[in-house]
Amino acid sequence: MNSRQRRGVILLLLSVLCALGAFAGVLSVIDDVESKVGPEVTAYRLKSDVAPYTPLSRGQFEKISMPERWLSENAVTDLREIQDKIAVTTLREGSLLQSDMVVDQPALRPGQQEVAIMIDAATGVAGKITPGSTVNVYATFEGQREGDPAQSKIIVTNAKVLDVGRLTALKPDEDDPGREATDAVPITFALSTIDAQRITYAESFAQRVRLALVAPGGDTTVPEQDRTYELAKDK
Repeated sequence: MNSRQRRGVILLLLSVLCALGAFAGVLSVIDDVESKVGPEVTAYRLKSDVAPYTPLSRGQFEKISMPERWLSENAVTDLREIQDKIAVTTLREGSLLQSDMVVDQPALRPGQQEVAIMIDAATGVAGKITPGSTVNVYATFEGQREGDPAQSKIIVTNAKVLDVGRLTALKPDEDDPGREATDAVPITFALSTIDAQRITYAESFAQRVRLALVAPGGDTTVPEQDRTYELAKDK
């Protein structure tokens, strides 16, 4: 082997060593990325906004893959989890589906209907009313005419709470710009038709709506004469 051949062999060996070094570098980078990112898992993202209390279906979500370490513990990774579920609150397009966004569809007795209203968190919930609770619903109204006394009324008794939603910041009403923004919670009830009308009327026209938790096993009957209160008539 002459000197030219030896140089060729040396250059070839150097090329092979460089290639092996580059390959090892790529593998090192891949291993480093995998060690930082970890394995990927399936998650589901909303294709569009979903209104509160809307039944959920597979078509509302798209399947994506993302690193397991970046996924929250309550993320939904199997769409079988949404079977017979409804949205707790407004689900926004592009959000990852999580188990605390959905609840079971409530079972209603014959003649009942599901009604949801927003209740001021400061005056109505206080964290003690949960799904399954029984409440009386109070509403305060201004006098119908100038000089008429304000009244407090029990408008619904023994209302069954189906669900308590997430705390939501409400903006002032455009028709009442002087009213401050408040935090409210969507409460879902199982009600008869007349009670549903009463509670939605109160949400729209009452100054305040309050929920009074009824003790389990207690006497929840409220006589008709005790359902309306005026301060001037209090003895």
